[in-house]
Amino acid sequence: MIWDLFHYGWPDHLDVWSREFPDRLGALAHAFGGWLKAEGAEARFLTPVNEISFLSWAAGETGIFHPFARRRGGELKTRLVQAAIRAIEAVWDVSPACRIVHAEPAIHVIARPSRPHERVSAERYRLVQFEAMEMLAGRVRPELGGRPRYVDVVGLNYYHDNQWFYGSGRKIRPGQRHYRPLRELLLEWHRRFGRPMLIAETGIEDAARPDWLRFVCREVDAASREGAPLDGVCLYPIVSHPGWTNDRHCHNGLWDYPSEGGSRPIYEPLARELRHQLAARRVRATQPAAEDDAAEGPAA
Repeated sequence: MIWDLFHYGWPDHLDVWSREFPDRLGALAHAFGGWLKAEGAEARFLTPVNEISFLSWAAGETGIFHPFARRRGGELKTRLVQAAIRAIEAVWDVSPACRIVHAEPAIHVIARPSRPHERVSAERYRLVQFEAMEMLAGRVRPELGGRPRYVDVVGLNYYHDNQWFYGSGRKIRPGQRHYRPLRELLLEWHRRFGRPMLIAETGIEDAARPDWLRFVCREVDAASREGAPLDGVCLYPIVSHPGWTNDRHCHNGLWDYPSEGGSRPIYEPLARELRHQLAARRVRATQPAAEDDAAEGPAA
């Protein structure tokens, strides 16, 4: 169980731009950790702030999430990093052994072939994906209080639309000419931070679900063989849900909407692929590593 403490929302009476916001999240983390410990289930893994990069962009830069601000993404990112640091220290005060799992989007952005003059801008934009973690580590904006120990486990969220052409929004899909293999993205994150890693979110809609899981697991295995310490894959969502903007029925989970009696039909093609992936990893874990297989690395 990885507890996700702050996922895009906060109480109406709090001002996310205020200096008190980080302290308030720290107070919540301390209270939550203490309550969990009293219940006999001490926190072992916790995400203090989900997707600092995406939330800063959506709520502070483009105005599509509350509080619908524009051109304040950097300011919001700073505040969220401070809040994450307060939350980490607060939960460690109660549960010193708790592991901190961050979840950030892994993306790839390039200039359109017809606009080579945008290559520098596209690369600058792509590199911003690492900024929140670098702030937490104290490499960027050290006055915020970041330290290397705050970057504990690196979780990466990856979907079929995480690669696009700069300035156009046009997506680059798997199999297309300019698509960068997911394994390369994972290895780049590993080279930058050198921490344990996992796929914190991945999934897709409709009949593509089993093929997408197979694709992600194949890329994770390839990155593991090249040295990236990937320890898991988390399906999102585990149950289907309404669309974010139109309440449509998204067929994207392992289980669907509940019936009147409360039972949820399982999407069997995805369940079969999941069983296959789990079985393959169980077999791999029980086989002694031959000399030729030494580069396999940990099972994903």
